[in-house]
Amino acid sequence: MKIGLLMLLVLFLVMSPDGIRRSLAARPSIVNIGAILRFNSTIGGVSMIAIQAALEDINSDSTILNGTTLKVDMRDTNCDDGFLGMVEALQFMETDVIAIIGPQCSTIAHIVSYVANELRVPLMSFASDATLSSIQFPFFVRTAPSDLYQMDAVAAIVDYYRWKIVTAIYIDDDYGRNGIATLDDALTQRRCKISYKIAFPANARKSDLINLLVSVSYMESRVIILHTGAGPGLKIFSLANQLSMMGNGYVWIATDWLSAYLDANSSVPAETMYGMQGVLTLRPHIPESKMKSNLISKWSRLSKKYSYSYLRTSSYAFYVYDSVWAVARALDAFFDDGGKISFSNDSRLRDETGGTLHLEAMSIFDMGNNLLEKIRKANFTGVSGQVQFDATGDLIHPAYDVINIIGNGMRTVGYWSNYSSLLSTVLPEVLYSEPPNNSLANQHLYDVIWPGQTAQTPRGWVFPSNAKELKIGVPNRFSFREFVTKDNVTGSMKGYCIDVFTQALALLPYPVTYKFIPFGSGNENPHYDKLVQMVEDNEFDAAIGDIAITMSRTVTTDFTQPFIESGLVILAPVKKHIVNSWAFLQPFTLQMWCVTGLFFLVVGAVVWVLEHRINDEFRGSPREQIITIFWFSFSTLFFAHRENTMSTLGRGVLIIWLFVVLIIQSSYTASLTSILTVQQLDTSIRGIDDLKNSDDPIGFQVGSFAEEYMVRELNISRSRLRALGSPEEYAEALKHGPKRGGVMAIVDERPYVELFLSTYCKIAVAGSDFTSRGWGFAFPRDSPLQIDLSTAILSLSENGELQRIHDKWLKTSECSADNTEFVDSDQLRLESFWGLFLICGIACVIALLIYFFTTVRKFLRHEPPEDPTPRPGGSTTLPDERTPPKNGQEKCNCRNFISFLDHKEPPKKKQPLSLTPTTPLSNFTALEIEGPVRTVRNGSVVDI
Repeated sequence: MKIGLLMLLVLFLVMSPDGIRRSLAARPSIVNIGAILRFNSTIGGVSMIAIQAALEDINSDSTILNGTTLKVDMRDTNCDDGFLGMVEALQFMETDVIAIIGPQCSTIAHIVSYVANELRVPLMSFASDATLSSIQFPFFVRTAPSDLYQMDAVAAIVDYYRWKIVTAIYIDDDYGRNGIATLDDALTQRRCKISYKIAFPANARKSDLINLLVSVSYMESRVIILHTGAGPGLKIFSLANQLSMMGNGYVWIATDWLSAYLDANSSVPAETMYGMQGVLTLRPHIPESKMKSNLISKWSRLSKKYSYSYLRTSSYAFYVYDSVWAVARALDAFFDDGGKISFSNDSRLRDETGGTLHLEAMSIFDMGNNLLEKIRKANFTGVSGQVQFDATGDLIHPAYDVINIIGNGMRTVGYWSNYSSLLSTVLPEVLYSEPPNNSLANQHLYDVIWPGQTAQTPRGWVFPSNAKELKIGVPNRFSFREFVTKDNVTGSMKGYCIDVFTQALALLPYPVTYKFIPFGSGNENPHYDKLVQMVEDNEFDAAIGDIAITMSRTVTTDFTQPFIESGLVILAPVKKHIVNSWAFLQPFTLQMWCVTGLFFLVVGAVVWVLEHRINDEFRGSPREQIITIFWFSFSTLFFAHRENTMSTLGRGVLIIWLFVVLIIQSSYTASLTSILTVQQLDTSIRGIDDLKNSDDPIGFQVGSFAEEYMVRELNISRSRLRALGSPEEYAEALKHGPKRGGVMAIVDERPYVELFLSTYCKIAVAGSDFTSRGWGFAFPRDSPLQIDLSTAILSLSENGELQRIHDKWLKTSECSADNTEFVDSDQLRLESFWGLFLICGIACVIALLIYFFTTVRKFLRHEPPEDPTPRPGGSTTLPDERTPPKNGQEKCNCRNFISFLDHKEPPKKKQPLSLTPTTPLSNFTALEIEGPVRTVRNGSVVDI
């Protein structure tokens, strides 16, 4: 009775009119999933066969689902008509399915993803649209690589061959638009761009496609990216071949739709293959494996069974096969965790107005979140490789094969992997076992046969017939016209800067049409800050000429790599040194000569003092001693002194002095050589500090940044500055000088100065450059042309073309070579040697102090000469027997001290030898008996 009531209760809950909840057993015998495909497409047909192959393998494997049979309910949908496709997909969602394989179309995938989120049904989709994100659509699970990676691979190919602009042709739907937007981002990261985008509808007529291709042929880019489906894509290739757009100079890159079509179709018409010769395409990389080989081996049987005998496997077949397996494994884990399949009606979907859509028939999968979690945790090896999802919901390690269409088939020329984001000829699965290497130097592809049957890489661009003409501002100078000026006869611009610009443009891999617009009247030099401002305001697309790169200008505009160095220098009038018979005195200043001579005498005197008491060579009459001092002092100049120094202090002073003499002698020789061999110029200005400390006027060139630099950076009063407009005004102002209405100096950039000095030889550069700048071409912010021109300028510098242009316009004469030497007096000043003199002076003082103290000590111990008065008995009084003086004041007498200093210090006496009468002298050597020898006779000590 109780069992019967329980069964009635369950039946009531399931069959109640409200349909509040429908439940199935935890391990049902059959589980239904759905598939939304486009049956009449290549990918749709391949997907149907792959799903059936997966079902056979899953249901025959007892380790999966534990006896539960997996079934797939497949529905056809219309991808060309978005509305019909949406309705068909919504009708399919009325069925109680727990997961869906597909949709394959991006348009339908966007719509179904909203519904799947509401019904909690995971979508195992292989739509590649990058905007389909698991963040926006949590139940959207992408089981094939996203266009985000495919477009990165396309951009890598474009960058590898150094093409900078491309043309994009795409189908006008979500798949096409979003794919090209992704490509645009990828190219921008590599400093490339899409110069022309053109879309077409899926139902475009032949005439529309011809007009599209004709407009593309007018563009400068010859690199064409084709992102569409197989049907319209093949039509475009056929028409392009008819329009001779598949010949030399063109580059066609098709996305993976082309490889999917060629892989899946067993027989492609010969004319179709002929119209695609040299095309590059991408194919999602599928590593070789035994599972892949097993699926391929039974594909023929399955394709015949399901009426698709003409279809072969493709990358999408492998992804769909693994998608079904991922659902099966997730269901197995779902049931193991106690998951149950149950659905609930959503009250928000009830049709209150009595419509016929029957939205209330859609049911929510109660445990959809649990199943989705199991799917996202998938980690197994399938026929497509490792099936595992990253944090963004995409498959890990996306990779592509780079395919070249040749003859009747395809040839792999390399691979792209997101692991390194580089092109390589090494299989991606090999790279996964190594640390990622992102160096561009490691990129490599095999040789490609391009359209027109050529192996030479196309340039990728031609001069367009309808390109936008750039408005380029060029300063119309009044002075120094060698740099840039307007030809009064032809009206064209010419000069050094113009040649640099045109030669750099010739190195760009794409054409640039432009028009030079003179800036300035030509009666005076224009103000360059205003020219740069016009670039910022988009009145000019660029500005070229002798434009200095300053900090204030780089804030608003971008500059190219400098093509010439240009620091600020000082121009000043000079006077020439007259080389005469007294030129040998010019190396030293008068002060230097005096101090050097004084030190010669001081050192000689010091050495005489230290050596006088102990060295016979420094003794004699006063006249001889004075001569010795002078001779010894000046002979050290040539290291020719013959007097030996005996004292330690004298030797120390002499060593230091000889080192000083060596330095002075070497410096003197070098300076004298320079004076006698090089023309010497002199000016009263040594550098920028002389200008700042003076109140005299300073000149600058009209329009130059030097005016603002001196005012803002050097704090020079603007009232002191004089604007000068020509080289003639330069020379006149310097000639008159500040006292006669001229200027004390002119501050200008070095290129102008070098050109000026090639004509005016009585003026020279004073000091060195006090800024380090250069000239460049100005462009608006983030201009790609600025980057490319910088690279081209570097190429001109490396191949010597920049120097050739410089020599053509700015070749200077010998006068310039002489005058542009940094002008400064070559006289050696005391300031350069005061350290040496200080060391020598300190050494002399220390030596004299030591000598004074030791001498005083000896003087205090000094004894007067022996008294030779004989003692009684005939013996002489010995020194040690003398009576000390009674009055000690004699020792301290100044006269006695001077006399003591003048007397020669006696040699040190050795200890006397004491001999007995019986000691033979032959027992002692000559050295031992040197000095007094005493013996004892009759009780008295006597000398022998």
